[in-house]
Amino acid sequence: MASIQQVVLNSRPGKNGEPVAENFRVEESYLPQDLQEGQVKVCTKFLSVDPYMRCKMNEDTGADYLLPWQVSSVVTGGGVGLVEDSKHQNFRKCDVVTSFSWPWQTRAVVDGAVLTKIDPELVDGHLSYLLGAVGMPGLTALLGVREKGHVTPGANQTMVVSGAAGACGMLAGQIGRLEGCSRVVGICGSDEKCQLLVSEIGFDGAINYKKDNVAEKLREYCPAGVDAYFDNVGGDISNAVINQVKRAKDGGMGRLGSHLLCWVKYFVVGLIVMFATSCHRSLSLVTYRERFLVLNYTEKFDVGTVQLSRWLKEGNLKVRETVVKGLENIGAAFESMMKGGNIGKQIVLVSDG
Repeated sequence: MASIQQVVLNSRPGKNGEPVAENFRVEESYLPQDLQEGQVKVCTKFLSVDPYMRCKMNEDTGADYLLPWQVSSVVTGGGVGLVEDSKHQNFRKCDVVTSFSWPWQTRAVVDGAVLTKIDPELVDGHLSYLLGAVGMPGLTALLGVREKGHVTPGANQTMVVSGAAGACGMLAGQIGRLEGCSRVVGICGSDEKCQLLVSEIGFDGAINYKKDNVAEKLREYCPAGVDAYFDNVGGDISNAVINQVKRAKDGGMGRLGSHLLCWVKYFVVGLIVMFATSCHRSLSLVTYRERFLVLNYTEKFDVGTVQLSRWLKEGNLKVRETVVKGLENIGAAFESMMKGGNIGKQIVLVSDG
C-alpha cells in the first residue's frame, strides 16, 4: 500500500493571533486500495492558499458559508489535479479536475460530487491558473467589478484597488481597465510591488502604504476623485480612499446603516486585514454584511470563466504567481501570503510529474 503525505491543522493561532507555519503539520497516511461507487482517486498538482482560510483556522469562522477546519484533521481548499482512477460516471483517467474542497494531500480519494472537470485549453495548459486568473480570484475580480463597480465605458472614471499586488487585486485593476475605466491606481505594500503594477501590469499609479501618505498620494493620482473602489484590506487604508470617493451631484452623503452610501460606487471583497484577525471587523463607513460575496453569483461563473479565459489567451490579462514547491512547505507559504510576501497568486506546487 503506497503512502501519501497530508497536511493537518496542528493548532489554532487564537482568534486574533497571526497564523504561522507551525499551525500546520505534515503526516504520512495511506489511501484505501479499492474505490467505492462514486469515488475518484486524484493526484494533486497544485494547491491554493488564500486569505479567507484564516477564518477557517478559528473555531468560529464568523461566516455561515465557511466551516472551520478541525484540529488534527486534513485541511482542504482550492486544488487542481489529475484523475488516476474513477468509479464515478463523469470522470475518466487523466481528466483534469478542480475543487474548492481539495484535501491538502499528495494523492486523495474523494467523492466525485466535489470535483469539476476542466478543459486545460481554458488556460493554455497552465493548470495553476485554474486557481487564480481563471479560478475563484478571477471570478471575484470580474464579477465584483461588473456587479458592484458601476463602470461606464467612456465616462472617464477612476478606480482604486487596495491589496493591488495580490491575486484578486492585480486582476481587478486590469479588469477595471478592460471594462472601461480610464485610470486605475493600486495600493500595495512595497516599492517592488508598486513598480510591477505600473511597469508590467498596466496601472497608472501605485501607492506604497507602508511609506507613502495614502491620502496625499490619492489626491495626486486621482485629482478628479475616485469613482470605484475595489477593496481587499479594509481599515485605515479604505477609510482614506472612501473619503475621496466622489459624491452625488446634489452633494448628498447618502444613507448609512443597512445600505452602502448611495454616492459611493464602492464594493468590498477579501478584506485581508479582517481575515488576519478575528474575521468580525467592520469598516467605519459600511457594514460587514455589505461585502461583495462571489458565491452569490454562481449562475454567472460559466460565462465569467469563458471571459477570463479569452482575455488571458488574447494577452489582455497579465498573470503573476508566487510558487512554492512541496506540500511540506504549504504552511510557510500560507504564513508568507498572510504577511504580504506573495506577488500575484500564492500557489503550492505539489507534483510536477
